[in-house]
Amino acid sequence: MQFHLNGFRTGDPGVSEAAAGGREPGPPRRPGEDVDVLIVGCGPAGLALAAQLAAFPEIKTRIVEQKSGPLLVGQADGVACRTMEMFHAYGFSERVLKESYWVNETSFWKPNENNPTEIVRSRRIQDTEDGLSEFPHVILNQARVHDFFLDAMRHAPSQLEPDYARRLVGLTLDPEIAAEDVDVTGQTDGTSHPVTVTLERVDAGHEGRMETIKARYVVGCDGARSAVRTALGRVLHGDSANQAWGVMDVLAVTDFPDIRLKTVIHSAHEGGVLIIPREGGYMVRLYIELDKLNENERVSSKSITADHLIAAAQRIIRPYTLSVKEIAWWSVYEIAQGLCDKFDDVQAEDEAARYPHVFIAGDACHTHSPKAGQGMNVSMQDSFNLGWKLASVLQGQCAPQILHTYSAERRAVAKELIDFDREFAKMFSAPPTTTGAANSESVDPAEFQKYFVRHGRFTAGTATRYEPSLISAEPTHQHLARGLIIGMRFHSAPVIRLADARPVHLGHTVEADGRWRLFAFSGAEDPAGSSSGIRALCDFLSNAADSPVRRYTPPGANLDSMIDVRAVFQQGCRNLAVEAMPAFLLPQKGRYGLRDYEKMFCPDQNTGQDIFDMRGINRDNGCMVVVRPDQHVANVLPLNAYAELTAFFDGFMMLKRR
Repeated sequence: MQFHLNGFRTGDPGVSEAAAGGREPGPPRRPGEDVDVLIVGCGPAGLALAAQLAAFPEIKTRIVEQKSGPLLVGQADGVACRTMEMFHAYGFSERVLKESYWVNETSFWKPNENNPTEIVRSRRIQDTEDGLSEFPHVILNQARVHDFFLDAMRHAPSQLEPDYARRLVGLTLDPEIAAEDVDVTGQTDGTSHPVTVTLERVDAGHEGRMETIKARYVVGCDGARSAVRTALGRVLHGDSANQAWGVMDVLAVTDFPDIRLKTVIHSAHEGGVLIIPREGGYMVRLYIELDKLNENERVSSKSITADHLIAAAQRIIRPYTLSVKEIAWWSVYEIAQGLCDKFDDVQAEDEAARYPHVFIAGDACHTHSPKAGQGMNVSMQDSFNLGWKLASVLQGQCAPQILHTYSAERRAVAKELIDFDREFAKMFSAPPTTTGAANSESVDPAEFQKYFVRHGRFTAGTATRYEPSLISAEPTHQHLARGLIIGMRFHSAPVIRLADARPVHLGHTVEADGRWRLFAFSGAEDPAGSSSGIRALCDFLSNAADSPVRRYTPPGANLDSMIDVRAVFQQGCRNLAVEAMPAFLLPQKGRYGLRDYEKMFCPDQNTGQDIFDMRGINRDNGCMVVVRPDQHVANVLPLNAYAELTAFFDGFMMLKRR
């Protein structure tokens, strides 16, 4: 964490200067005031987007929610490794690590072949493969995740707070204004507000009061029954598996030995249970398989009670006992998968004519079963993908064409998730082949375990790979960094910071601040030498007229305000001198021109974890790795590929500023 750049300030450095009184907060508070971005819904997707946009006080953001206040209990709880990486970018991963349950192993139970009415353990496996991420897979109540995002919003420059008890009852888009928002050069004029939204107050004393807002962009994060999606005419296409499940968070006394492990149980005749230990050391979540539903039957018509769920769980885990002392939360649901054909307001055939102004994210555009623990994670990643794009377009930094990439990139991820979820849910609900209940749909427990292991990277959130686009290059030079795959998230590795010999993770320098990163990995030569590829690159970035740093950094702004350049050397930190490094890597910033000493790194020779070996970096020639604001690798280039670097950024960045 860096602070004191513009002068010494007391207090919590995690609270921004603007939020502490340095300037007026950005979000409008007057009813009906025009906004840049209106977010509908305070679920994980909405809050992740709001927390990202709150970092930009010049962007007028508002977030509304139909419920009367913040979530207090229940719903999702799984936090994937990739999501923890994202939480670090927001600044609260340590809080989650401290409070959450860590999923270290998964246990599998099957029917006892000698007595099929009872279950036996068949296998215990490591939950996440070694080296997949520096963060674990954890469990934490969704309400606490919301709390952390709300804190991030309050402490950001905008001091953003949700407006609760407001229901969206109308949304219209003026296509003429939307088209006028783009001039012949493809640049936005920064003034039009083509979306009109009508909100109804539902809080006591204000019931029925209407409020009209005009917005440049609207993002519907309002769940599976999304009013924004309905207003767009989009539909969730999919089907139901006609399978009912119950879920409950309980405090219980049991002799089941794996109650504090993530556990998958298949019984012979009573169905299955998924056990998820909860944070705090005592509570546990049970996903309990119930009866199949008839063709047109709905779970709401079955009058299922909490006692029904407890009794079903007790039957499934025999010969072990379960005595529930308290139920913190419970619900029933039926498995269903749904996917929208597009995640914005522009029809595919109209993409060349205009840019999107209304988006949907999270459950508003994709739904699936909760057992794989992906819903909350994928929803937040939707917003992490969209937020920086909206901010860069609104600030005049990037062309609005990049907004088309949101639906293209995230729908592909959602489609893959639903395909996985459909197969996973089917296998979970199928009777084991080892019992008399076996049929044509039965699944060998060993095969289910193999399926779980095989898809570990997907469930950890690290398998996402975006296709080539104007912000994700072709893999022409991928051989220079075989472990940093273009389109995939930047896979962090431990390094030593040169200036102070502090061990850090390189990926942790990518914060949720809308900036691009350029990691320059040195070749075999001395980086301080006159023939150094790093020195030549720094000279180009600092002095050349076509340098993307010079071209796109606003006048008077810090040198790293748009493209943050960092260097990684092959030598140990004791073999290099800070003062011998290029001045470009010691930029002077802020009102005092203070030097930033956190731009240079070396391999961690103390532990033998060399990032060049771990990520397959070419040692002879080095390379450049360009990373997007959402932590995905955008390009890999030779150190001297100046023209290609400039051409890449010229493809979407703009000189015009608001």
